[in-house]
Amino acid sequence: MADIKHLDQAAGLRRMNQPHPVRVIAVTGGKGGVGKTNVAVNLAMAMSQAGKKVMILDADLGLGNIDVLLGLHPQANLHHVITGERTLEEVIMTGPGGIKVIPASSGIQDMAQLDSKSHAGVIRAFSELSQDMDVLIIDTAAGISDTVISFARAAQELMVVVTDEPASITDAYAIIKLLSRDYGVFRFHIVANMAEGAQHGKEIYTKMAKVTDRFLDVALDYMGYVPADEFLRKSVKKQRAVVEAFPRSKASQAFAALADKAIKWPMPRAAGGHLEFFVERLIQTNATKMGAVS
Repeated sequence: MADIKHLDQAAGLRRMNQPHPVRVIAVTGGKGGVGKTNVAVNLAMAMSQAGKKVMILDADLGLGNIDVLLGLHPQANLHHVITGERTLEEVIMTGPGGIKVIPASSGIQDMAQLDSKSHAGVIRAFSELSQDMDVLIIDTAAGISDTVISFARAAQELMVVVTDEPASITDAYAIIKLLSRDYGVFRFHIVANMAEGAQHGKEIYTKMAKVTDRFLDVALDYMGYVPADEFLRKSVKKQRAVVEAFPRSKASQAFAALADKAIKWPMPRAAGGHLEFFVERLIQTNATKMGAVS
């Protein structure tokens, strides 16, 4: 009953905030080391450069590093919001290009471990968020933990980053299988990272598609590829997004193309596109999971 009450409270706040739908995109990859965070950060920057108001949530609750990649120095994070020490507005940082960043929390291994009071606090924090935005990009943790699955399920769009490594293909398949089989997720956007060129990127996607076509009932959308680019490595050392540090690089051009495709996706319906619906779906996922455990 408490969870229903909290969701009803969020629904009331929803009518007063976020005048237009917000696109929520989760970026995941299964295996660590596939460049998922770089994709999330540069996609956010490229969409911002295209005129969108973008916020990025570092959802790697234990080992978040978006602040490091962007040279930011947060004084507070999502954990302080959950404990009531800070409001969400107070922890949001303005990054390069005007993007907003919610730094990762620390000391919380799994959102499912939060009690109902904390759940209500998270809903209320996002429901009361006054900042106007067009896109929320969620950088999930590596692997297929409960937290990763929760964020992936709650998002409207799911991007899966893969590289031309057997372990990457296998892990990406595992997360797609889990989400489709157990949670009914049907559509996945595939990004081939660290590709040698357009043809190689397509080959990486084809490897992924062959496996899913054979064993799963899902729809894969090939978003495109990001080339292996020395300028991308240089930008990481500079703690800057490559689209800002080296805008003419091949990697930057690739991220601009990915952003253009994402912007052209059909917008979510107003009834299900507000930011609070993402948070409610996230909390409902964890509430269901806690009930199953108990």
